[in-house]
Amino acid sequence: MNKSPEGGGVYIISIAITIAIVLWGLVSPQSFGAFAGMLNGGLTKYYGWGYMLTMNIFVVFCIGIAFSRFGSARLGPEDSRPEYSNMSWFAMLFSAGMGVGLVFYGAAEPLFHFGSLPFGAAPGSTQAARDAIRISFFHWGLHPWAGYAVIAMPLSYYQFRHNTPGLISSIFIPLVGEEKVGGAFGKTVDILAIFATLAGITTSLGLGTLQLNSGLNEIFSVPKSAFIQVAVIAALAVLYTGSAALGIERGIKKVADFNLWVCLTLMLGLFIVGPSLAMINSLMTGVGDYISGLVSESFTLAPYGGEYQKFLDGWTLYYWAWWISWAPFVGSFVARISRGRTIREFVAGVLIVPALGSFTWFSIFGTSALHLELVRKLDISASVLKDVSVGIFEMYKYYPLGYAMSVVMLVLIVTFFVTSANSGTFVLSMLSEHGALNPSKGKMAVWGILMAALAVVLLLSGGLQNLQTVSLAAAAPFSVVMVCACVSFVRALVKEADKR
Repeated sequence: MNKSPEGGGVYIISIAITIAIVLWGLVSPQSFGAFAGMLNGGLTKYYGWGYMLTMNIFVVFCIGIAFSRFGSARLGPEDSRPEYSNMSWFAMLFSAGMGVGLVFYGAAEPLFHFGSLPFGAAPGSTQAARDAIRISFFHWGLHPWAGYAVIAMPLSYYQFRHNTPGLISSIFIPLVGEEKVGGAFGKTVDILAIFATLAGITTSLGLGTLQLNSGLNEIFSVPKSAFIQVAVIAALAVLYTGSAALGIERGIKKVADFNLWVCLTLMLGLFIVGPSLAMINSLMTGVGDYISGLVSESFTLAPYGGEYQKFLDGWTLYYWAWWISWAPFVGSFVARISRGRTIREFVAGVLIVPALGSFTWFSIFGTSALHLELVRKLDISASVLKDVSVGIFEMYKYYPLGYAMSVVMLVLIVTFFVTSANSGTFVLSMLSEHGALNPSKGKMAVWGILMAALAVVLLLSGGLQNLQTVSLAAAAPFSVVMVCACVSFVRALVKEADKR
């Protein structure tokens, strides 16, 4: 392939455009915010159906290929075996794929829906609580992981079975040929992947910063201010860039393993001091509601507008765009750690196990929050409706060991974000360096700084709305790239099977 080994063109163009966006936000935050608002409204109005349809395609594709004749094919040579233990693999999958969003929304999303649902149930009712858990399961279930898988599967397959560079553009060799992948077409795909990755990580960095500021305010009375948020971003940037520079084995894997144990400790702690029986019942009921309503929920839009359209714009479509924008970096990272697994094993591990982990998380944290409202008659959803970032800390106030668990939660927010951002920094550097499995530390430092700078600009110019907009904007073109990746992967599998 006729790309330079350094991938210089992709790197320079991506850096130049990113710096231009950062400067625009710094010099004229008002016009930047106005443009972001206009873009946000246009994308959800005219391409909302596209986000919904493509995410459904990814779920069907993953399940179909796992049960097909290709399910036994290995992501690597036939004699290859997994590089990491199942526990470490799951830890890195879960930490990179969900990140700080799970902590941010674990209690807050069910509480938010409980107080403001467009599904017909009266806000604050028992049915509203059940609907709130169901829709949270829907947002964090199979769909996001299917999006990651449709990038990770073909990338791992080509990278380790056919020795292609670890670039998103490599996925398209069976579809357009090596010459086009090595030229302008391939560079365009890789630049889109870089911007989608940048958008996804920046959104998470902004969310993590908002929640850390809220937690510091609740626990230590640190004021909520732009200065504190910028300081938090700077501190996080040092942590995630440093751990990425240490590499997967010495940095990313160790943080992910630690992160998993902190996660399990917090879940177990709240399970013991919280409404344990209600959590178990909520998990069972929520899984049943999720499965029974999966098809209808996956295709429901708002053709006649109304409150449901507002809900879709603020939640489902935002989530779907966020997951798509995360797909290139999570997919690239998951591909990097999945060598030697069969397609069937990969799909089971990437779709089912992390989804069950998310369901368990929401059943514990979401049910604990809703229990305060329904059983103990405490109004904490009002605070969440005003500021979604305070949800988990509002909940902890009313449980034994709540203060201690809030402090540990602050640690988890940091480690969750670091495990996502160090993976993203690593992947951005890979994409900038012709898919190098161990990219240079210099490129990691550049991307780490630029991600932090973009997060600062987005927070200062429009807060959460601008963070959502950047995900929507990057996801629209990349969703088409992902559909084409599915077609290309099937073509490659068929071609190889025909040779046998």
